[in-house]
Amino acid sequence: MIRINLLPHREEARKAKRQQFYALLGMVSVLGALIVFFVYTVIAGYVGSQEEKNEFLKKEIAVLDKQIAEIKRLKEQTQALLARKQVIESLQRDRGETVHVLSELVQQIPAGIYLKSFKQDGQKIQMSGYAQSGARVSALMRNLDSSPWMERPELLEIKAATVDKRRLNEFNLYITVTRARPDENGKGQK
Repeated sequence: MIRINLLPHREEARKAKRQQFYALLGMVSVLGALIVFFVYTVIAGYVGSQEEKNEFLKKEIAVLDKQIAEIKRLKEQTQALLARKQVIESLQRDRGETVHVLSELVQQIPAGIYLKSFKQDGQKIQMSGYAQSGARVSALMRNLDSSPWMERPELLEIKAATVDKRRLNEFNLYITVTRARPDENGKGQK
């Protein structure tokens, strides 16, 4: 039998395989590094793009916040103007009311009643005075209730009083003013 020494050939094959392995390992490492770099670049591009979008949105949100603040300010001004308008309209509507109330009061007070105070607070009028008798106070209340400018007279109190050595009845009463519309004759209607 012939003996052949294959050790150098095997050693060369191992060396070639080792070189192939290292070359392949280097190429895989380079390829892996390229893939990682490519993925990192793509992700960085997405992150950069998203950050640009976020900055754009922040700027737009700031612009919208300014516009919202301006709208709120305009709404507040509008509300203030509407409140002023309502006050002016109510003053315009009520400017002749006092004249009508006083004119109506003069017409409705029966003889023998003397007023000592008259105070209006919004729709309520408080009056106090003297009457020669309790029947005159009830006549005053009936007259005021039938008036187109006044309603719901409420007698708070009536008591005997002496004024200038005359025996009179002192009274206090409340009346509610009606927002009446004047008719063609200039008198108010309920």
